[in-house]
Amino acid sequence: MTDLPYRDPSLSTAERVDDLMSRLSVEDKAGQLTQYFYMASFGELPVDFDFEALPPEAQSFAKQPLMVKDAIAAGKAGSALFVKDAATANILQRKAVEESPHGIPLIFGYDVIHGFRTIFPVPIAQAASWDPEAVEAGQRVAAREARAVGIHWAFAPMVDIARDPRWGRIIEGAGEDPCLGSAIAAAQVRGFQGGVKGNAIGDESILAGPKHFAGYGAAVGGRDYDDADISDSELRNVYLPPFKAAVDAGAANLMSAYMDLNGVPASANCWLLNDVLRDEWGFTGWVVSDANAIRSLETQHHAKDLTDAGARGLHAGNDMEMCMFDPAFNRLPDAVAAGLVSEEELDVSVRRVLTAKVELGLFEHPYADEDAVAAVLDAAEHRDAARASAEKTFVLLRNEGATLPLDADALGSIAVIGELADSPRDTLGPWVFDHDTDEAVSILAGIKERTGDGVTVEHVPGVKVEPRHFPSMFDRMDPTTPQTPEDHDDDAELARAIELAKRSDVAVVVIGQRQNQIGENASAGTLELPGRQLEQLQALVATGTPVVALVMSGRPLDLRWANEHVPAILQVWYPGTRGGEAVASALFGDVSPAGRLPITWPRHVGQVPMYHNHYRTFQPEAQGQRYWDEESTPLYPFGHGLSYAAFSYADLRAPETVAVGETATVSVAVTNDSSVDAEDVVQLYVHQRHGTSTRPIRELKGFRRVHVPAGETVTVEFELGPDQLRYWSAVTRDWVQDATVLDVWAGGSSAAELATTLEITG
Repeated sequence: MTDLPYRDPSLSTAERVDDLMSRLSVEDKAGQLTQYFYMASFGELPVDFDFEALPPEAQSFAKQPLMVKDAIAAGKAGSALFVKDAATANILQRKAVEESPHGIPLIFGYDVIHGFRTIFPVPIAQAASWDPEAVEAGQRVAAREARAVGIHWAFAPMVDIARDPRWGRIIEGAGEDPCLGSAIAAAQVRGFQGGVKGNAIGDESILAGPKHFAGYGAAVGGRDYDDADISDSELRNVYLPPFKAAVDAGAANLMSAYMDLNGVPASANCWLLNDVLRDEWGFTGWVVSDANAIRSLETQHHAKDLTDAGARGLHAGNDMEMCMFDPAFNRLPDAVAAGLVSEEELDVSVRRVLTAKVELGLFEHPYADEDAVAAVLDAAEHRDAARASAEKTFVLLRNEGATLPLDADALGSIAVIGELADSPRDTLGPWVFDHDTDEAVSILAGIKERTGDGVTVEHVPGVKVEPRHFPSMFDRMDPTTPQTPEDHDDDAELARAIELAKRSDVAVVVIGQRQNQIGENASAGTLELPGRQLEQLQALVATGTPVVALVMSGRPLDLRWANEHVPAILQVWYPGTRGGEAVASALFGDVSPAGRLPITWPRHVGQVPMYHNHYRTFQPEAQGQRYWDEESTPLYPFGHGLSYAAFSYADLRAPETVAVGETATVSVAVTNDSSVDAEDVVQLYVHQRHGTSTRPIRELKGFRRVHVPAGETVTVEFELGPDQLRYWSAVTRDWVQDATVLDVWAGGSSAAELATTLEITG
């Protein structure tokens, strides 16, 4: 087969794909559009294994890897996922290349979310850095590690806007704002693909697959998998921009969502996947469904059977079906025969998939270099990059009396309290599958390393972090998931924690949620601290020992009491492989926290959803009094974050007028009024006073993370032009830019007070 035209690298991609297409049957084509999970958690079981001896619920999963291998050899699979080592990838690839009818290589996809072996901070933490360049650098490391083991394509970035912190997958995205979300989305695409647009990437990069298109983050009640109902205006102005930014950055792939969007499953939405994605945006890559989403069209009572589901999914714009068992796309030959879809329509999707495989060089280099893997995965510079990334993400929520940074030279003893403080696995966060827990640095270990022998550092777990009511499906795949010992005595551990705090100079208390209490299938009905953590925090403060609270979470939690009584609160998220060292560097002032919240932090769950870019509406002067029993304002505003330095803003300048379609330059001076060199995140917000439609009370339109030396002033410039000021109006059902007056603010959060105006003339 080596002399076949489609194997000739001297021919163009189109020529090779044309030749190969001419040789494929309808069944072969359907196979290329099928992606299987490879569920090899049972190991490689022999063909003569006694499957009937297994419990009925385990038999299908035990047989699944053999089923996938048979499908690959028969040419009925074009891709596989959940393969995370080079040896296994090569075994499956040989099945495809050496045994399938046309020797078409597989393309391997994987959930490379915030690192592969080296784990970076969770995505919402990276967004809190407000540093797209740092985010891009982190995904370059992840791509290099993933490609080394044979992975070609990431099911990332997740770019869903999330305004409801109950939703577990808020941790995977960039928060609530389309401006910040778009910048982070584009940075991740560039990081994964090495800055190259499309499929022709280098051998240390992987294809990006932004997800979930679209509106998944607006699930009703923050409940994973539930439907979303979003107005056209909100969809266009809030939820779609990060996807558009990812496409503009050159994303090679895109994943459709599986929930109902406005009464139509997103994976069967022709308007979304064809009219918007391809016709309006010019996307030329291929679309993969989310897990079992095409089969789910029958479950969602949209398709009458799986043949109908396969036809609808393909017709809507899905080019590949991700599934575990019995794909709906296996029935595409029947759908073609029945006239539900045409073979020409099928061919369009097959061409997209084959084009990606040719441009990735898979026909010339289908196998991973197993001998080179260790050097890549063990690279010390990757771990250093993870620590540097984490140091940029921490958000100092409160720091009364300059409690932080701690002075190690002035301390004799430190009490470190909390189960999460000494949990390497929780430090990594969710959505990691090839992590090395043994090399993860916990917060306790990081503090001990930083203080050395000069300070006594003692730890007690204190009260347990109450576990999930419904077990996590991911825990079954992760033997490193920590569990509180069965003989744990909350009362006794609380007493130990109090005693330790009393005899220590400072108590560092790690509060929050375990990593399996956030993420997919981990939505929450409350934002309260699990278990008796609040009671413990109150008891520790009552000892009179200075308390520092470190919050390990991927969503806002109820910190009302802490905000009034705990002098220092630092949001550390789930900081990754070197997270404990990074946390220690922030605690002791080796770095000044410069993270800023990418989400509005509500006081408690009764306020959600709450977000900064809401509308002015009726009686705006009473916005903080919408509830009769408490303030309807956030505990911490969007963009909030303190520093060990002190910044002031002045000299906000904008031209008096600029015409519609033209660009104005806005500048502001930021001064570091302290003796500490530090970084600040300068933020620009606008409000349109009148126009075709009403506009949000404030909208983020620009930001810049800048280093400001002690005592110095830095001038930061932003551009305000049609790209920033146009919006989709329900009046015109199109994009508009109005002649209007803009209020313009600059500062350190969405509560910025320094203001000016800018008139946009017709």
